[in-house]
Amino acid sequence: MDHVDSAAIEVMAAELLSSAEVARANAMATAPRFDFLASRVAQQRFAAELLGVPASKLTAAYECPQCGTGADVAHGRPGYLLDGGSAPLLLSASRASGWLLLAAVVRPGKGLRLGADLESVAATEFAGFDEVALTANERRHLASMEPGRRSWERARLWARKEAWLKMTGEGLRVRPDSLDVLDKPGLHDYEPFSDHEPSSHHEPFSGVPSGFVAALAIGTGAVPL
Repeated sequence: MDHVDSAAIEVMAAELLSSAEVARANAMATAPRFDFLASRVAQQRFAAELLGVPASKLTAAYECPQCGTGADVAHGRPGYLLDGGSAPLLLSASRASGWLLLAAVVRPGKGLRLGADLESVAATEFAGFDEVALTANERRHLASMEPGRRSWERARLWARKEAWLKMTGEGLRVRPDSLDVLDKPGLHDYEPFSDHEPSSHHEPFSGVPSGFVAALAIGTGAVPL
């Protein structure tokens, strides 16, 4: 989404977002409120473009394991209603330090699930993080790496966990230090363009802003909600 000022975001939010989304935004302080509104407007416009419909035709319908699903829910797994039914679109979104990552699958096959996460490398660099967030196997893996690469690898592992738990719908109800993501199938990593150039001009999106890492999880089958 191109840069727009706060007044434009307010107008678009009033036109597009559900009352539940607006109510959630209004409970926030000014800066996070703007980020939230901007991300939800961008997400709805993104979904509409993929579906080939006006953004105004979509109504947010989030899915939360505790709260259920529908237009009165503004958190959890994102989704939209279109023409009275569920829009044929899998969505996942992640915000970090003013950036927004959106991932989608249009007309997904039965049972397909999706999760995406964007992380600032600096956000995972604090004392005690490894003991709370990483498995013993992951901590050994991290210790075996060159010191200059450990910060990136730590953030990469955390992004993988977040993406995986978004995909399954479990979220942080699962202890992150019990989930090993070193070799889980269906996980894909993305690093800054400066650190990870596309292998060829045929390769799609393959990088994120400097100082960030991202992960995408995609899979099928029965998983807990």
